[in-house]
Amino acid sequence: MKMNNKIKKTIIWTSVFSPLLFLFFLMLLGITGFFGPLPSFEELENPKNKQATEIYSADSVLLGKYYFENRNDVYFDKIPDHLINALICIEDIRFYSHAGIDFKSLLRAVFGVLTGKSSSGGGSTITQQLAKMIFTDNPGSGLERVLQKIKEWIIAVRLEKHYTKQEILTMYLNKFDFINNAVGINSAAQVYFSKKTEDLNLLESAVLVGMCKNPSKYNPNRFLENATKRRNLVLYQMKKYKYLSNENYELFKKEPIELRFNLINHNKGPAPYFREQLRKYMNNWCSKNKKPDGKEYNLYSDGLKIYTTIDYQLQIRAEKALKEHLSYLQEIFYDHWKGYTKAPFPKDFEQEQIDNIYNQSIKRTERYRKMKNRNVSKDSIDYFFHKKTKMKIFSWQGEIDTNMSPMDSIIYYKYFIHGGLMSTDPKTGKIKAYVGGINHRYFKYDHVIDGARQVGSTFKPILYTLAIQEGLEPCHKVSNSKVLFEKERWGLPKDWSPKNSDNKYAGLDLTLKFGLANSINKITAYIMKQYGPQAVVDLAKRMGIERKILAVPSLCLGTFDLSVYEMVGAYSVFVNEGIWNKPFYIEKICNKENIVLAKFNTDKREVFSKETAEIMVKMLQGVVSGVYCDDCEIIDKKTGDVKRGVKRGTGVRLKYKYEFKNNIGGKTGTTQNNSDGWFVGITPNLVTGVWTGCEERSIHFRDTYYGQGANTALPIWALFMKSVYTDSLSTGYKPVDFKTSEQTSRKFKCVDEIKKQNNNNTNKYNSDPEW
Repeated sequence: MKMNNKIKKTIIWTSVFSPLLFLFFLMLLGITGFFGPLPSFEELENPKNKQATEIYSADSVLLGKYYFENRNDVYFDKIPDHLINALICIEDIRFYSHAGIDFKSLLRAVFGVLTGKSSSGGGSTITQQLAKMIFTDNPGSGLERVLQKIKEWIIAVRLEKHYTKQEILTMYLNKFDFINNAVGINSAAQVYFSKKTEDLNLLESAVLVGMCKNPSKYNPNRFLENATKRRNLVLYQMKKYKYLSNENYELFKKEPIELRFNLINHNKGPAPYFREQLRKYMNNWCSKNKKPDGKEYNLYSDGLKIYTTIDYQLQIRAEKALKEHLSYLQEIFYDHWKGYTKAPFPKDFEQEQIDNIYNQSIKRTERYRKMKNRNVSKDSIDYFFHKKTKMKIFSWQGEIDTNMSPMDSIIYYKYFIHGGLMSTDPKTGKIKAYVGGINHRYFKYDHVIDGARQVGSTFKPILYTLAIQEGLEPCHKVSNSKVLFEKERWGLPKDWSPKNSDNKYAGLDLTLKFGLANSINKITAYIMKQYGPQAVVDLAKRMGIERKILAVPSLCLGTFDLSVYEMVGAYSVFVNEGIWNKPFYIEKICNKENIVLAKFNTDKREVFSKETAEIMVKMLQGVVSGVYCDDCEIIDKKTGDVKRGVKRGTGVRLKYKYEFKNNIGGKTGTTQNNSDGWFVGITPNLVTGVWTGCEERSIHFRDTYYGQGANTALPIWALFMKSVYTDSLSTGYKPVDFKTSEQTSRKFKCVDEIKKQNNNNTNKYNSDPEW
């Protein structure tokens, strides 16, 4: 009997210790690298972590990120105590007392597996989970899983030797993938609650810590009930271990989860077109700049911090202004074309022309390119482009789920009016707001830098600048008569004579200031003929126009394509006393430790004199305020009476409709067939340009009443600046007036106009003594 008891004890002890001895033997083999390589000392000291690059506005708002993993590390002192306590209570209550392996939890887990009691809990410590996340791959099953565990134990012990407990907790929270493009606690706080880590409250912390068990199963955005139960379990554990009172536990567990879910992707958030433009620049910068180890910087994993010139307060107002007006204009456009068989194409378009436009649009799609790369036949491509399928489409009222063929969607999107806006500080060249289009998800094309469209009359101030620079004055009179460019002298196919948009003031002698204010083509043509196209091109280039423009007489009508970026840069020269500052958008680039790697500034050059700049600013004010012309007739639409005096400029609605009181300057532009609408407005501290138009130049309003830049582009500028001024406490911008020297003011008081005004003091239209 005694022998039997000894045998039993031996069997029992052998059954207990044999697995432990076997595990110890396996660990020895693991330490030698028998089961695969282990991280080196250097790798333990500097684990490889992919960190997102962050983009900040000038007023310190996070605009967006570039990443493989949406992850930015947070320091321990920024993590709330209640979040740390919640994590330890639910994941590893003996965290501060073990050295990487919690043998008590391990034995409990093994016992649970042997007895089938899954509630016994897991045996992995926080340190082991960290080891798995950083240094080991996802295991298979069976023996692979056992061997993987052994590697985790070895790495966990080594991590405990190299790092403090605080560092391990910080690394764990910075590395954990909370899904929905939220890697690390910092990103998770932004995505799920739109907060910084340090601002998370206890309940929010419990939700995120609860996700560490299984982020997919306990995702509060999809499985709110699961997430709530898991959060309450975290709260219960905190109560159990005395980190939470009974009263607070009973109170908190009844609270609903209040998400502020903000999925971060490249199409959402402020300034998406700007961020894409910035990405192009930064990829080039990274390829030319090296880290201390000699490798190139990686935009998506090195945790760079890019500080831009964009002003968040101005940016959100610019985006809102563009959306508000273009969504309103879009409804008018639909009504405008309703009932027309070839809409939105002109009635004189042949069906073959329309088909060609659509076919070219098909070939520009990614769907078409992929099918061509797979050598899909033309018939099959046509079939798939005309087959209805489920899709989401853009509308100004929100995304629409619909059944539509790809061809139908191409036709649908042709109707949309697009726009671009850029606003710059003329004194520094810093770009303060940048809106490249109406919706980055559906329309990727950037209409600020990449896009170039016919500029029309917005180019005219450059010609007037040349005239002023060459000695003409605002009161210089030019006959509003035919200007002929002879084919032999100017190298043209035939004689050319530009026409005005209407017959008003025909044959009258008009001042330069009046000609610019009312965008009279014949006066601009006169200037062109006096000084020649090459002189105009040379001046334009000095003012920052980078695209190639031909030295031909039609320059005077702005018949070539330029970008919003170039036009805003050129107009800034007027405000900045004749000095061109190249618009730029990066202040500095820092590494993940916030050490400055590069600083940026503008390129600058003097283009013309301060006096010329001041005169041009005053002339551009006339576009908005109006210019005196006693010889010009103004017909009262109500009475039919003919009145004389101040003639309103093309931008006058800024005064009478939008009620701006400060002396704004600017220029409207409307191109052939109303295909493009422009307005570039100037104030002492902001120069802002706006372009509007459809993707196809052949699609546009049928008449100038709707299609002119004063109706399509100017209101966007007005809404933007109104919002900026109305909330001046937030934006820092107040309405201010240009300062005009007495010498410049005298040049605008034309002698014959003063005499006529003195002889006609009762004329209520002569209310502006400046003119």
